[in-house]
Amino acid sequence: MRAEITQQNLYLIIAGKVAAVAAFIAGDDHFSVIDVLTKFYASNTYKRLEQESTKLWHYGPVALYQEYLVA
Repeated sequence: MRAEITQQNLYLIIAGKVAAVAAFIAGDDHFSVIDVLTKFYASNTYKRLEQESTKLWHYGPVALYQEYLVA
């Protein structure tokens, strides 16, 4: 049986996605991971990612990174 993703349990999958996107950003921008995480958590991409209704959580790290770059 597959669990349904809801706003209440979305946090369980977001952390891994954020870590992967942060690694891409840190590699490109040559900032520390802490700086990158702070920057990403303040981004519009993260604000949309944390809302289940946007379904952005379906995206993989590369797609989320691309979304971050254009946002």
